[in-house]
This record gives sequence, C-alpha cells and structure tokens, in this order.
Amino acid sequence: MGVHTVSSFILTWFPVAHAGDVRAPADVFNEIFTVFLVLGTAVGVVVIGYTLYNAYKYRDGAGDGVDAAVERPQMGELPTGGGGGKKLFLSLTISAVIVVGLILWTYVSLLYIETGPSSQQAQQQALDNAGIASASESEEAAQAQMNQSNELNPITIDVIGHQFSWEFVYPNGHSTTGELRVPQNRLIQLNVTSADVFHNIGSPELRFKADAVPGQETDAWFVAKQTGTYQANCYELCGSGHSYMTADVRVVTQNGYDQWYDRTNESGTASAGNETTGNETASNETARVTAGSGPVGAQQVITP
Repeated sequence: MGVHTVSSFILTWFPVAHAGDVRAPADVFNEIFTVFLVLGTAVGVVVIGYTLYNAYKYRDGAGDGVDAAVERPQMGELPTGGGGGKKLFLSLTISAVIVVGLILWTYVSLLYIETGPSSQQAQQQALDNAGIASASESEEAAQAQMNQSNELNPITIDVIGHQFSWEFVYPNGHSTTGELRVPQNRLIQLNVTSADVFHNIGSPELRFKADAVPGQETDAWFVAKQTGTYQANCYELCGSGHSYMTADVRVVTQNGYDQWYDRTNESGTASAGNETTGNETASNETARVTAGSGPVGAQQVITP
C-alpha cells in the first residue's frame, strides 16, 4: 500500500482535520503550536504543583519524620496500603493515551499540509468568497460566478529558480521576476523547479516551503488570508548572490487581481513590480542578482 493510499485512508477516517473550509498552512501550524503549548503548560503546572505539595507535606518537622509513631515494614516485608500499583497504572495509561492521541492528531494535520485540500474544499472556499452558501443551493449562481471570474479553481503558478532570482509563470504564460501576485483567500498551488542549481523557496509568514531541483518539480500550496506584501526567500545556499535571492509575495483583493490579470492577457506585460517576459538570461561572465524586496528594490550585478 503506497503512501498516497495511506494518506487518503487516514484523511477519510479522520474528517475533523480535513473538513470544512480550506485551512491555510499558517493556521494549521499555529494550531499545532497552540495545542502543544497549552498541554505542555498544563502538564508542567500539574507536575510542579504535585511536587511542591509533597515537598510541603513531607517536610522535616511535619510530624512524619523518623521519630513519629509510624508502623514501618520489616526487612523482606512488602509495603501495604499503596493501592496495588493502581495509581502507577492509571498515570501511565492516561499519559500513553495523551501522547498517542497527540501523535495521531499531529500526523493527520501534517498530512493535510502534505496533500493539500480536496477539490470540494477548494470549491466551497470559492463559493464562500462569492457569497454563495453551497453549489446545491444555487447552482445557476455558482455557475455564473465560475464563468465570470473562474474562482472555483485554484491558481497554479510555475516557479523557476535562477541564480539569483525567482521567476513566476502564470496560467496565461505571463511571467514576472521578483514578485508573485496572488488574490486573497484563494488556493494557490506552486510547481517549483530550477533552471540551474538547487534552490529552495519559502515564506515564513505564509508557511510554505519547497525545493527547487533542476529537472524535477516539487509542489507547495498556500492561502493568504490578509492582503499585504510578504517576503519569500531562498533557503538553499546557491552561490555568491544567495542572500539577495528574495521575492515579494503581493496579496491583493480578488477584484484587484482580476484587473491585473486581464491586463497581462491584453498586453503581455504588467506595470507593477520587477516584471519581465522571461527572456532575460544571465551571461557566462555576469550574474544578475535581483533583490525582490529591499530599500529601493535595486539590482546588483556580481562579476566574478
């Protein structure tokens, strides 16, 4: 049984982690962190509190010392009154249940990040964005909305790593360098590869990360809940300009994205960001380093 089959089986039988609206990777990781933080704090409070309680109860001079009139077991005699190990068995059982439950829940949550949301979830998210409760409730409205802006489909963008810049190719063939423009509350799927050496693209704020390997494609996905500009970096040492290999992830409203995308369909170019048609290549003697974000968004040229 392959990994894909196991993943599908687990996500089917653990629907809580896979149901409802599309959950952004940032939300999933934040939820895992919060759960472990709360449980770790609770365990720490209980352990420390119980330790302090026993330290106070059996402190020196509390009446239970060596001089107290207490019947003590003789040599070779087993102590009595301990409950026959029931406390130990209960504590170990509860601990095992909590630990195994946390492992399974975390594994299922990470499987959701690995496999991505289902097509039904993506469609429901788009319907929610369009203000439609469900496809069955208003199929005509859903179809009209889909025909108008194609919001029921995720956006698939090809990401190509170069020394030392990121190129983003949109479904219509338009490409930009140094800036990825995406709509808010929309499922974004990235197909990542490299044109030269190993790279790795990731954004700490949007919680996505993927290797860029020459001749291969890796995938990642994310959903940006808030508009704004986020930074993506290269996390694989790739040469002398590695630290300059950044890109802006510009999250805009759906209407703003549609207008920008329509302009790229009409003219093949857009006016915002460090954008290119993808025909620029670095020469053998000079490597162009594009800083997608910075004080002035300048280009630095490194000559060997």
